Amino acid sequence: MYGPFVPEADGDGLPHDGSGAAAPRSPLELLDALAIEEHEVTAALRHLEIYTMEGLLTLLWHGDVEAERVLVTCGGGMGSLLGPADALYAVLGERLWADHGIATVRVGYRRPNHLPRCVHDVAAAADLSSRRGGRRFVVMGHSFGGAVAIQAGIILAEHGAGVVTLATQSAGCEDAALLRAPLLLVHGDRDEILPPETSVVVQSLAGHGEIVLLEGEGHLLSGAAEALRDRLLDWIPQRLDA
Repeated sequence: MYGPFVPEADGDGLPHDGSGAAAPRSPLELLDALAIEEHEVTAALRHLEIYTMEGLLTLLWHGDVEAERVLVTCGGGMGSLLGPADALYAVLGERLWADHGIATVRVGYRRPNHLPRCVHDVAAAADLSSRRGGRRFVVMGHSFGGAVAIQAGIILAEHGAGVVTLATQSAGCEDAALLRAPLLLVHGDRDEILPPETSVVVQSLAGHGEIVLLEGEGHLLSGAAEALRDRLLDWIPQRLDA
């Protein structure tokens, strides 16, 4: 077994902590997956489905599954594989791989709007990536997914290169002070669901982070799609290469 989340295994196939006792299972192992199906859609996109007793975890994987630098994306309270701002997650997945050799894993939650399960799903996606070669991660989340991204960034610890929140909620971010990775908080100044002050609260909880206010933008940030893509196509590679 390989990667930051998975201890070395002894001959019995179980991870151990070096003392001979069984170590805690990794996020992927804790899914207790019944099966994993994987299909190559194109040379640069794979579709994975992980079947569990708690629901179906869907992953869309842009780029080489052995890439060391990885973006992981989190949907909102209803779940989303496309993201806000005119399918931001899909566009970033294509561009980051084509222009920078950075892989993207888009996560479709087993149970949207259930924070602990969604954080587990994102951690399991990073765990799976780490087994295949992933070493540095940026996590990005929209709305409810902002809290998922921050919690996942805390779990990733030194392997977390950055966290991006888009129109984030503050609920679930109470432990943001534990986040050591760089934090970018993007919010529309006319957000009709979560006011921009929410990102200010999260920044205060974290004790660090850069806030970007998008003038005239609502919760889905649709009018700023191009500018947001350009900014993130600069910010994400910088964080992963730092």
